[in-house]
Amino acid sequence: MLIDVTRLLSRFMKGRLPTGVDRVCLAYIRQYRSRARVFVQAGRLGGVFSPDASQKLFDLLMSPGEDFFRRATRIMALSPPLPWFGRSSGRGGFLLNIGHSGLDSSFYSNRQAGGRGARPIFMVHDLIPFSHPEFSREGEDLRHVARMATVLRTAAGVVTNSSFTLEVLKDFARARGAAMPPAVVAPLASGLPRCRQPIAETGAAGPGTSWPGSPAGRTQTDNLGRAASKAPLDHPCFVMVGTIEPRKNHWMILQVWRRIVERLGRAAPGLVIIGQRGWECENVIDILERGATLSDFVHEASGCSDEELVWRLRRARALIFPSFIEGYGLPLIEALSNGVPVIASNLPVFREIAGDIPDYLDPLDGIGWLERIVEYCRPESARRAAQMQRLSGFTPPSWQAHFEAVETLLDRIG
Repeated sequence: MLIDVTRLLSRFMKGRLPTGVDRVCLAYIRQYRSRARVFVQAGRLGGVFSPDASQKLFDLLMSPGEDFFRRATRIMALSPPLPWFGRSSGRGGFLLNIGHSGLDSSFYSNRQAGGRGARPIFMVHDLIPFSHPEFSREGEDLRHVARMATVLRTAAGVVTNSSFTLEVLKDFARARGAAMPPAVVAPLASGLPRCRQPIAETGAAGPGTSWPGSPAGRTQTDNLGRAASKAPLDHPCFVMVGTIEPRKNHWMILQVWRRIVERLGRAAPGLVIIGQRGWECENVIDILERGATLSDFVHEASGCSDEELVWRLRRARALIFPSFIEGYGLPLIEALSNGVPVIASNLPVFREIAGDIPDYLDPLDGIGWLERIVEYCRPESARRAAQMQRLSGFTPPSWQAHFEAVETLLDRIG
């Protein structure tokens, strides 16, 4: 078995933090590394690393540090990949591409289409650049059409994160008159530590975020034994997780927050925006950097570790998820898995993976979002209490179930 790590190598070489897609790629490394080797794309060819170099690269990808570039470069220089053309058959002769990387490249579109090499298994996360091009970089719609065309033409099998994504892919195939490869729906699990018990205050001093009127000089630890940044225990806050890009709807939420501040003054809740800055989001960045009204209430945490993310989620009144479109919704699963309520857009895929647990709103209903957030601020919030009751019965997706579905697909292919 081969795992295409081109995407992860490229992102970590540039010092980027892992996105949701990257977390899924890492989960596949964790699952299959003992019987897999590293594969990288190199122009029209592919390169495969030796078993020893593969394990070293897998180790490094699972725990990237500030010196990732130097360490990865050294491993690849001492044991360079060999060009790989050979046919491979039998159980385990698969090439896993989990992150859409290079699906529009000549390697996948030509060589694999000719039947050379291990049989490719692709994960399709979404078709948003094609179905909603206004939310993507210019030209990304055509690139994504090329990627999905490659999937339909060359895949031995396809894994999708949701039934919603699979149906959109089937619609795409029908529109092109193309046959669908064997496919399976395998929901994604949270990659974060799961901990639903209360946070305990230690009383020690520490650095961190503070809101208007919040107590200063206090550090907390969670029951995972990890130190957490100082934050007010007596001031409500909300969390929004995801790359800052148009479809995530940050601009609307920031306008809502401005109105909330105007209404509540210093009693207004805090908002923590967790995610790296993406593309075509200049208006959002302008508000974050120059919006005086919100400067005391909105905090951007672009370099948030997993531990800090769990801590911030667990002390939030709710996760806010106002996207216009999603293929899945890992932040929703991460929040619910840690016992945190969610206020989300009324999207079919959210209802598929979370049922009636979250509170749903139209992503364009700014007044509705304002009223719901203000309601959730109240310690005696009936709506929040009702969701907490619904949440008590939530069973999160598991990686075990995910990979059982994947193994069923691989067995089916043979």
